[in-house]
Amino acid sequence: MGDKANAHPGAAGRATAADHPASVRNVVLVGHSGSGKTTLVEALALTAGAVNRAGRVEDGGTVSDYDEIEHRQQRSVQLSLVPVDWDGYKINVLDTPGYADFVGELRAGLRAADAALFVVSASDGVDGSTRMVWEECAAVGMPRAIVVTHLESARADFDEMTRICADAFGGDDPDAVLPLYLPLHGAAGPDGHVPVTGLIGLLSQRLFDYSSGERKESEPGPEHLPLIEAARNRLIEGIISESEDETLMDRYLGGEEIDFKTLVQDLERAVARGVFHPVLAAAPAAEGARQGLGTVELFELITGGFPTPLEREAPMVTTPDGRARKVRACDPDGPLVAEVVKTASDPYVGRVSMVRVFSGTLRPDETVHVSGHGLADRGHEDHDVDERIGALSAPFGKQQRALTHAIAGDLACVAKLNRAETGDTLSAKDDPLLMEPWEMPDPLLPLAIQAHSKADEDKLSQGLGRLVAEDPTMRLEQNQNTHQVVLWCLGEAHADVALERLRNRYGVQVDVVPHKVSLRETFAAKSAGRGRHVKQSGGHGQYAICEIEVEPLPGGSGIEFVDKVVGGAVPRQFIPSVEKGVRAQAARGVTTGYPLIDVRITLTDGKAHSVDSSDAAFQTAGALALREAANDARIHLLEPVAEVTVLVGDEYVGAVMSDLSGRRGRVVGTEQAPGGRTLVRAEVPEIEIGRYAVDLRSLSHGTARFDRAYARHEPMPPQLTDRIREQAQGVH
Repeated sequence: MGDKANAHPGAAGRATAADHPASVRNVVLVGHSGSGKTTLVEALALTAGAVNRAGRVEDGGTVSDYDEIEHRQQRSVQLSLVPVDWDGYKINVLDTPGYADFVGELRAGLRAADAALFVVSASDGVDGSTRMVWEECAAVGMPRAIVVTHLESARADFDEMTRICADAFGGDDPDAVLPLYLPLHGAAGPDGHVPVTGLIGLLSQRLFDYSSGERKESEPGPEHLPLIEAARNRLIEGIISESEDETLMDRYLGGEEIDFKTLVQDLERAVARGVFHPVLAAAPAAEGARQGLGTVELFELITGGFPTPLEREAPMVTTPDGRARKVRACDPDGPLVAEVVKTASDPYVGRVSMVRVFSGTLRPDETVHVSGHGLADRGHEDHDVDERIGALSAPFGKQQRALTHAIAGDLACVAKLNRAETGDTLSAKDDPLLMEPWEMPDPLLPLAIQAHSKADEDKLSQGLGRLVAEDPTMRLEQNQNTHQVVLWCLGEAHADVALERLRNRYGVQVDVVPHKVSLRETFAAKSAGRGRHVKQSGGHGQYAICEIEVEPLPGGSGIEFVDKVVGGAVPRQFIPSVEKGVRAQAARGVTTGYPLIDVRITLTDGKAHSVDSSDAAFQTAGALALREAANDARIHLLEPVAEVTVLVGDEYVGAVMSDLSGRRGRVVGTEQAPGGRTLVRAEVPEIEIGRYAVDLRSLSHGTARFDRAYARHEPMPPQLTDRIREQAQGVH
């Protein structure tokens, strides 16, 4: 790294089908919104020659609404793939959104990649959400490097940024995060700004000048070497401390000059093992230039230091019935195991699936088995089917360049897999397999929607089904209690994109309505009621009288019906009719229209007529009796209470606990968590946490996350109960 000859860019736009996993590198770019990831992808593609006639990479991705939504949102909202050729390698660059609402796209990128390049802005620093992703990568041992962007900013300070990165990412070993190059500054401009024109290699002690628009290598002048001596010595010690050769440190400390080739080999091995994380610098090329600053150095790191797909342990594989299956990692001749990491729709070619092949070789026109994980709880249709592979391609912006095949370790786009969804496994039709799913965050922001018109109503179900098939971080709920269609999202921007895709991609106009929580009613004390349904208007009449007692039961008891009629006052055949009537009325509610729960209803007496009594009459009488009992009793309105757990940095614990208290929450405990965090447990009424996903992100600057689970229903405070009853009366 840092001393290789200039590589030869691949032909512009050529779709390369890799012939061996060793020649493939899969790299995901991670960083907060605005850190410069997409600009860096363009710079890499420009240097590699994968550009259009205007000298820019085409918009990455596989869906047609990329420009429109991302232009309006002013940020990336989805995972995109840009394959480039460099020095005989095929590099699949995966660009991920930096905004927290689109963390599902980030997780998909992490699943598809074998190494991560963390992009940090020299003017903005490292945010909390980027640190959390770093910890996720560390937990699975994914190799990581850091690239500093926005060096042209007036506030840019590369030395300070490397210290910030060491503090943020180094953990207990800041010497595991060190720069490989130092920026070379040119002459100050009229405004006093000193531009970065090149890099100085700390190991090679070579100067790489980009000021002409192309990388030119030269010997550093005598004024440069003193500037790099301390940084070079620290880098060498950092590399040697991670070396597998335990004698190297003693030899170095003894004054021996360590061979440059040995240092580079040890560096590459330490990076590939995920124990050393080099810091590099990059900047886009000036207009008309062919190479962006630092792009060649990044390619050298990716090809020399990042692991091949052969070095990645494949995710666990089972048969569809759950039996473990051993599959050799990344064997092009092995059984087919591929995974859909992204699903998108295109109005011209239909559904397009981005697929990572983990074993075997994927070819066009063959029939494969599609295995899903049965995410029925998220609104996904169960599927376990055979499908024919359409064309294989590699994206070049909105164009798709045909591929002849995709071997183990490579990424490709597959057309017209009509049933496959994000997260599904593709395998041989006569040897179906299933990969363990990757972890996805639970969507916790509810978006209640309804069709705007009858025409939209006819298309709504299909549009929503396609939406959740593409994005497993969305959950579709048909709430039977509130009769609402609820799309659960990760945040407001996520919801905004969902609505726009419904409109523009699927032609469905929807209205957003207030989200309702499932309230309940119950009796606060014992009461009695009499239901009298007597009508005689010529012909067959209606006659039924029943008397009941109602008493509250402990939470979770439901509706209990007891028959204590004596002497046949209500004939035996009509006892079930009374029960049916009171249960139907309980389901409709007795004061506000919310279901009645947790009561015992006892039938004590009644009257019947030999001719005019009927099943329908006693159902009506039972309902009337329950309503009369409610009129004479105090009725509690019950609200659902959620168990909420918040994982938050210690510096925000006080603010989070205060906020939960303001939501009528009860903090029931706290416990220390790794990484300077605290787990706060609380019980909070669900009506108070509808927007908690948004509010918590703001409160913690994006560093906290929470989970929620239904606990029980509890009586609402009287003032809230009165307000809801007034609203219910206004409706009626």
